[in-house]
Amino acid sequence: MKKDIHPDNYRLVVFKDMSNDDMFLCKSAAETKDTIEYEGAEYPLVKMEISSSSHPFYTGKVKLVDTAGRVDKFFNKYKNYKK
Repeated sequence: MKKDIHPDNYRLVVFKDMSNDDMFLCKSAAETKDTIEYEGAEYPLVKMEISSSSHPFYTGKVKLVDTAGRVDKFFNKYKNYKK
């Protein structure tokens, strides 16, 4: 293998699916400032909007993700700037 191409901060990280609060532990070099206690130990936390545990392709179920609130908030914020 080539030397000096791998990240130095490769460590165990907890990934949390924010849509269903499912969490899993794996190795990653993702940058994060959040931490969480998981199975009796403290790990860095990476928050995700969707993962394989909530994605319709993997679950076979259609699940509504609340994006309409964000769109409405955007339009309300910029409605005064119409041409």
